[in-house]
Amino acid sequence: MTKIATATRTPLANRRPVEHDLLLAALPHPIVVLGDENRIIYANAAAEAFLSSGIALLKRLKLDDVVAFGCPLLALVDQVRNSGATVNEYGVEVAGPKFQTPKLVDVYGGPMPEHSGGVVLMLQQRNMAQMIERQFTHRAAARSVSGLASVLAHEIKNPLSGIRGAAQLLEQNLSDADRALSQLICSETDRIRNLVDRMEVFGDERPLTKEPVNIHDVLDHVRRLCETGFGRGIRFIEDYDPSLPPVAGNRDKLVQAVLNLVKNAVEAIGDNNAQGRIIIQTSFRPGVRLSVQGADSRISLPLMIQIEDNGSGVPEHLKEHLFDPFVTTKPYGTGLGLALVAKIINDHGGIIELDSEPTRTVFRVLLPMQDTSTSHSRSSPR
Repeated sequence: MTKIATATRTPLANRRPVEHDLLLAALPHPIVVLGDENRIIYANAAAEAFLSSGIALLKRLKLDDVVAFGCPLLALVDQVRNSGATVNEYGVEVAGPKFQTPKLVDVYGGPMPEHSGGVVLMLQQRNMAQMIERQFTHRAAARSVSGLASVLAHEIKNPLSGIRGAAQLLEQNLSDADRALSQLICSETDRIRNLVDRMEVFGDERPLTKEPVNIHDVLDHVRRLCETGFGRGIRFIEDYDPSLPPVAGNRDKLVQAVLNLVKNAVEAIGDNNAQGRIIIQTSFRPGVRLSVQGADSRISLPLMIQIEDNGSGVPEHLKEHLFDPFVTTKPYGTGLGLALVAKIINDHGGIIELDSEPTRTVFRVLLPMQDTSTSHSRSSPR
């Protein structure tokens, strides 16, 4: 009798590990699966990066080996095992021997029914989770500077002009020794006027004239300016997503914002230019949406621009206030550069976030993309 070959199906149980690996590897959040005695039996790619260890090493370790003694994560795992239910904890501080600084995360833990004593953990770093919440802080800071700038422009510049004019008139009848004092008055009033002029930018509340802008053209322009000027000697690395759609914005304002960020990165690197490195990255992240007060729907912010440097980092006590006016880490800085960046990004309907630790500081900007239907209707003849 001739045997007829028949197609056989792989049992679902045998297919799951491969399918699950592909799915979990694509997730941006660290996922760790623990077995008996907290032994690590699985970690996705994001977890490897989070724990700074490869999967081959992690599988030989326990969770107790990769986090610090007394870490709240260990107590959460015990709670999941004892209760047999899912447990969520927000704002958990995780420290470990390979962490330069503790990391603040939201933790989602649950039992694995098919594995006795098994626990699956998903971690979400709070810097991204809080990005939407902190947008209003940055916008409030920009608005406070705007109000202050308007007062300065009207109440200070006019008296300054009078003081300078009076000093120039007096100078004509003064001796050479006293003339130096009148010139000092003029130079100091000019310095104050220049500061007020810089702050007057914050008081400009006129809506931006927007058009489709290729953000890579903006980034290339800024990089060329830096390489031939204050950033000479620093290595620039570009990691662009070529499929990125246009940004709805003002090109000059975007150049000003990115130039401030890159200049800030160069100054953070300091005199150590030989080892200085700045990574300029773009990517498309459709999952981030922004809730705006007064709007019926959330706004999508899929366009990401990231400026990373290997400078000394931002002190911990300044991280929460770095976009506020007059906050600076520089001995002679005015603290207006990053406040201006926050205002420009806010005017474009986006948000900016900081992620900093020693030898790695990242400024991350999220922007809406150009509304093609709107731009088309505006350009269409009536």
